[in-house]
Amino acid sequence: MQKNKKTEPLSVLILGGTKGIGLSIAKAFLNEGNIVNIISRNEAPLLFRHLNKLYLNRVFMYKCDVTDIDKLTIVRRKILNNSSDKIDVVICNVGNGSGSSLAIQETKEWNTSWNINFTSTYNATKVFSEDLVKTYGNIIFISSIAGCEFIGAPVSYSVAKSSIIAYAKSLSHKLSPNVRVNVIAPGNIMIKDGVWDLKQKKNPEIIKKMLNDKVPLKRFGRPEEVADLVLFISSSKASFITGGCFIIDGGQTVKF
Repeated sequence: MQKNKKTEPLSVLILGGTKGIGLSIAKAFLNEGNIVNIISRNEAPLLFRHLNKLYLNRVFMYKCDVTDIDKLTIVRRKILNNSSDKIDVVICNVGNGSGSSLAIQETKEWNTSWNINFTSTYNATKVFSEDLVKTYGNIIFISSIAGCEFIGAPVSYSVAKSSIIAYAKSLSHKLSPNVRVNVIAPGNIMIKDGVWDLKQKKNPEIIKKMLNDKVPLKRFGRPEEVADLVLFISSSKASFITGGCFIIDGGQTVKF
């Protein structure tokens, strides 16, 4: 029975999977023959048609604001209907690092950041954890090195991403041994038309100096490299790994 289970495609859910790191994660799982469900705040019909052409009947997309737990609960039923009534892996990749540089941010800004960066993660675990218990599944949170040490990011973003790491550590105990829970904390990842892409085009020399001064490997990371790490952490090869936070930043963080 266990042998057959290994050959079955995984049912994967990605919250925030239509661009950047999330999209690379989706493609990585699809390339392995799995079923991938993608939740996004906005509809992406062109992307869906493109992916569905490449991975016929193995990719499904749902429009949903994951900070609204009632809407997420409704989407859950649709996902189970499209995935043989099971979910094996949930990847929480919703996030937004924008915000002011104030030490004490305005309440509205703080709450908005918290909802996007932490509440979305909490909602996902509340809605899907029972499904993962049934499949002995995986939860992977995408945090940030901003949640590991001070790098000058908005305070609200840093606190939310740090809270995700603490949340994962607690859940890894509370949901064991049925569910493994881990965190991946990326550093500066180059995404086409993303923040770093725009900054590099505007001030290439400044960005080059930043990479040389702060990143031992002296380059940006690629979304595909984060996706490869996600693929490994969710696989049977990582079956003894839970409660961990895995930094992928080219050596930028300086803590032990």
